Amino acid sequence: MRKRMRTTAVAAVAAALSAALAAPAVAAGPGADRTGDTGDHRATTRAVRAAVQGGVPGVTLRAEDRRGVWTITAGAGDLRTERPRSPRDRYRVGSITKTFVATVLLQLEAEGRLSLDDTVDSWLPGLVTGNGHDGARITLRQLLNHTSGIYNYTADEDFGRTYFLKDGFLEHRYDTLAPEELVRVAMSHEPDFAPGAGWNYSNTNYVLAGLVIEKATGRPYGEEIRRRVIRPLHLTGTSVPGTRTGVPGPSSRAYGKLTEDGSGPVHDVTRLNPSMAFSAGEMISDSEDLNRFYRALLTGRLLPKKQLDRMTDTVTVDDTHGYGLGLMSTELSCGVTVWGHGGGIHGSTSDAVTTRSGRHSLAFNFNGDWSGDPEAVIDAEYCGD
Repeated sequence: MRKRMRTTAVAAVAAALSAALAAPAVAAGPGADRTGDTGDHRATTRAVRAAVQGGVPGVTLRAEDRRGVWTITAGAGDLRTERPRSPRDRYRVGSITKTFVATVLLQLEAEGRLSLDDTVDSWLPGLVTGNGHDGARITLRQLLNHTSGIYNYTADEDFGRTYFLKDGFLEHRYDTLAPEELVRVAMSHEPDFAPGAGWNYSNTNYVLAGLVIEKATGRPYGEEIRRRVIRPLHLTGTSVPGTRTGVPGPSSRAYGKLTEDGSGPVHDVTRLNPSMAFSAGEMISDSEDLNRFYRALLTGRLLPKKQLDRMTDTVTVDDTHGYGLGLMSTELSCGVTVWGHGGGIHGSTSDAVTTRSGRHSLAFNFNGDWSGDPEAVIDAEYCGD
């Protein structure tokens, strides 16, 4: 799993698709002749084409800035029928779900219904325990910024074989998993470090955060996201599917190799039960909605200033990335910093970022999980030639 993007452990960079995909059709949507902050998006067009030529089945992308909206699609939305991708495609957004979850928790803090300094054990007594894990020593803030030290359940080898690799996935793709089961997988391992003593991306943190939302509100975490974010922002392409296995239309097929090294044949992995990801990565959205969400978030429409400041207070990940509360900052090659999140789940790799001002937003999706460089696309859009 990449620190920024991936929810699954199976998504690895590997061999390209067959030569049949090496020369994809590319379509630029309305507004493509308008210049953006980096000119005419030629660098972004090249980066999108390169992703498809390098093996990604198809790409859909939407950029919005002070000069208008620009969309581009490339490659196939369905490899069997050769149907192209659409600018309106809905897709699984994986760990982008985390920003929605963090937003709701911070809203609850602003309402005085919880504190980021509360311990996990105070809300979920006895759940985080075993092999050195102790929920009485871990705060909600440490869940949201990945400094809890809690083991990442998707890194468990048995879990990976069962739900990410070919034989296991094809047998278990429709299984319903309770979030407590996911936590128990993590508890079978030792922590990565003592609470607050380091940083490590762990999907378990956000499964727990979703459960805290449910305990604090008495409602499913997905219902709180619908009430507090999706409906107020009129995000018509966004949903929290629960155990529903399909992706609502308009949408494309999703493809995976289902191998550790990204080799082998391509499988259609569109249908699956996303309870294996729960509040760490189950949501579905589209590029227009993601741009609207991150723009609203960064410009203060969803959180008071105090909570937004906390969300954007980052822990250093590496030389160019910082992680706040469900929100990552990335310094690009030209010195521009963008804020957002990436997400990966079977057959789907997505990214959504915006400038701190909210004036330049970008969201896109690859309908494959074994190839492509999302950061190259982001850098091309914001830094240009």
